[in-house]
Amino acid sequence: MSIEKVKEYFKTFGIENRILEFDVSSATVELAAQALGCEGCRIAKTISFMVDGGAVLIVCAGDAKIDNAKYKAYFGTKAKMLSYEEASELIGHAVGGICPFATNEGVKIYLDESLKRFETVFPACGSSNSAIELTIPELEKYSSYIDWIDVCKAWQ
Repeated sequence: MSIEKVKEYFKTFGIENRILEFDVSSATVELAAQALGCEGCRIAKTISFMVDGGAVLIVCAGDAKIDNAKYKAYFGTKAKMLSYEEASELIGHAVGGICPFATNEGVKIYLDESLKRFETVFPACGSSNSAIELTIPELEKYSSYIDWIDVCKAWQ
């Protein structure tokens, strides 16, 4: 189970006890915000794409949407989201619990500028009923991200 992989990963940093697990689904931004009692924009949603035959994750604010022109300018290709099956196989987490932690080898992770306006954000932890509150520096530290990018719209 993916959440177990994330717990083991966070155990190496001594923060596994900060993972929040809910009795309700947190699989969408709206459901996660309800479960946490916070604004949806503070949910750090992780969207999965296929770029040059490999999986790419973009972590962005809950109110942000991918801007196709910015995405194509950065990645040099049209945005193609992974299917449910591809996501689980290539990333190691199922849709609803995709997160930038304890992913399969070779997954490239990017953080979107839309997150920088918050002190803390809530990414999932590998299951459709989990999250963790992290500061932006903590998100950088634990996500093994490649770079900060600006590929979203509708959040400014």
